[in-house]
Amino acid sequence: MHQHSWQRSSYCGQGESCLYVAARNSTVSLTESSDPTGAILRTTPATWAALVRTLKENRAYG
Repeated sequence: MHQHSWQRSSYCGQGESCLYVAARNSTVSLTESSDPTGAILRTTPATWAALVRTLKENRAYG
């Protein structure tokens, strides 16, 4: 089984509250740092891009 090449969020502070993202083929996977082999959310690159775009837009207004 291929292991993910996880990248830690640049907004991650100290501690175990970090988001990790990995892209492989046509899937984007997300997990949390406290249990990276536990719950893994998988989505498409288009859906991931829409989520990131929405978060950035809302941050600009919030």
